[in-house]
Amino acid sequence: MPQQAQYHKSPEAVSRLSPEQYRVTQQDGTERPFANAYWDNHEPGIYVDVVSGEPLFASIDKYDSNSGWPSFTKPIAKTNVVEREDFSHGMIRIEARSLHGDSHLGHVFDDGPSDRGGLRYCINSASLRFIHLDDLENEGYGEYRTLFTNDTNSDIGDK
Repeated sequence: MPQQAQYHKSPEAVSRLSPEQYRVTQQDGTERPFANAYWDNHEPGIYVDVVSGEPLFASIDKYDSNSGWPSFTKPIAKTNVVEREDFSHGMIRIEARSLHGDSHLGHVFDDGPSDRGGLRYCINSASLRFIHLDDLENEGYGEYRTLFTNDTNSDIGDK
């Protein structure tokens, strides 16, 4: 996949976050289910880190998990989503964070659709910015348009 931009966390980007975005991404918070921007979004496009802009998930991998949060079967590029053990709240879970923005995204569970790998990336809308398919080129993400036109896009998430 072509190298697009250098993604990073900056004080300026963090200062532009809403209080909810800051709480979720910088303080490992969780937003309320069914009361967030993207849990019921069915538009085509990609989801990027609200802090760094790095591409994280595509609508083609989104599904309704009935959890009230956006759920995906895989990231666009596994290297952009860091998984680590999370022992908070008396549970053992796998936390998902963005590689370059170091934003808390949500958690990964093994109760996703078995025919699509069995994983559920349960992600907070507050950690994401949605780029509609029609806006990919103008926003600098034109190379991701192939996710929506190429029948062999299943290997994109493994890179």
